[in-house]
Amino acid sequence: MNKTAVSPVGDSWDTYKENLLTPEERAEITVKAALVGEIVNARHETGLTQKQLEAASGVRQPIIARLEKGTTDPQLSTLIKLLAPLGKTLAVVPVGKTKHKV
Repeated sequence: MNKTAVSPVGDSWDTYKENLLTPEERAEITVKAALVGEIVNARHETGLTQKQLEAASGVRQPIIARLEKGTTDPQLSTLIKLLAPLGKTLAVVPVGKTKHKV
């Protein structure tokens, strides 16, 4: 008899994630990841170091580093401070009108 091993977390990470997180939690993670990705990309495109972004935004470099690594959940005011010197802002759009492009 040939038995197939069954993972204790289910068939796949996607299945596990669907069972672990609510749709709202998954949507929140997606939006946060897109927002942080935009900040990182904009910083790289402008050629700013984290230290230079600190000087331009008033947000300390260690906080910027933790944000970029995904080890912190920043406040809205922190995000706005970081976006301004990068030439970006936040916008509220109807759900479904964007692919979480921030």
